[in-house]
Amino acid sequence: MSGYRTEECVIVGGGLAGASAACVLGREGRSALLLERDLQLRHKTCGEFLSVEAQAYLAHLGIDLEGLGASQISRLRLYHREGQADAELPFLARGLSRKVLDEALLQKAVAYGARVVRGATVRSIAADEAGIRIDAEPFGKIQTETLFLASGKHDVRGVKRPASESINDLVGFKMHYRLSEHQRAALDGAIEVVLFDEGYAGLQLIEGGIANLCLVVSRNRFEHVGKSWTGLTEHIVRGSPLLAGRLRDALALFDKPLSIFQIPYGFVHQPEAIEAQGLFRLGDQMGVIPSFTGEGMSIALHSGCLAASMFLRHSCTGGDFHRKMASDIRRQVRLAFLLNKAARYGPGQSALFQICRTWPSLMRQVAAFTRLREGSMQSALALP
Repeated sequence: MSGYRTEECVIVGGGLAGASAACVLGREGRSALLLERDLQLRHKTCGEFLSVEAQAYLAHLGIDLEGLGASQISRLRLYHREGQADAELPFLARGLSRKVLDEALLQKAVAYGARVVRGATVRSIAADEAGIRIDAEPFGKIQTETLFLASGKHDVRGVKRPASESINDLVGFKMHYRLSEHQRAALDGAIEVVLFDEGYAGLQLIEGGIANLCLVVSRNRFEHVGKSWTGLTEHIVRGSPLLAGRLRDALALFDKPLSIFQIPYGFVHQPEAIEAQGLFRLGDQMGVIPSFTGEGMSIALHSGCLAASMFLRHSCTGGDFHRKMASDIRRQVRLAFLLNKAARYGPGQSALFQICRTWPSLMRQVAAFTRLREGSMQSALALP
């Protein structure tokens, strides 16, 4: 087509899903072009919790978490008002910032032979019988038969996700802190989840002893506290002595918190007959699991590795991949969806907390039930 350059495979988005697909394709000698809109990677609104499944994918891709300084997390503490429930996690988790991890993955993709173009903003995507056409500024126009769409929660004109019955009245925030020495030592080795009115927060250490506070709150509650980060944190710490203590004398490391609105928790993409067969939706374009379970990063990595692996082994269609991916994550997303609803409101919060405090082993079982299944992972990790 006149004015278009032709590429074998194009990946839109350099986050966990896109970069993992680029690593797999590049390592197998396939020509893969990855378009990343940011010139330099930035922090993202993310809990930055790496489950054992996420760690398996990263090891498969050649990422050294120890060398990147990832923290170790072995316990879960759940707080509701002045109460506390404590349980050992069924695995050793790690904590690492997305900025560090995403950069490591992109560098690894380049080392494997993928071409990474930064500062390329995809304005629109069109697909028909002639193939898939991409308009990316300032890179230019591209035609390809295979597109791995990993643009996160941001839709691209021409290939927007269909509407669903997911929760979308939520606002997410994230802030990094330098805690006092005493509070950092008390938090070390644990992830602490705090339930508050119409929301919940997670606090854990990442690399360099930095604490990541990531929270989700209903739009209604955010408006009630004045639509401000200061008002929201003051509201939360008034009801949580634990979090108030953790943040006392803490130094905020961002000028303002990162935020994201209308998070489509519970979304799982269902392929449509009219969708281009060369389109593979990865990461949050495929499914969005509520953050309460800490499995979002492993699902993103799973989608990138599985899509690339299926494409290499079978030259399968996007529809084949979407059906397999939906089968792999639907159960986990549904359970996390229900837990998310319970964790956001008073009666559900109280019931959830009392059950977990009475039976601490239940927290371990919930953590296990929301994980990816071993068989699903084997399909994604299998070499072509």
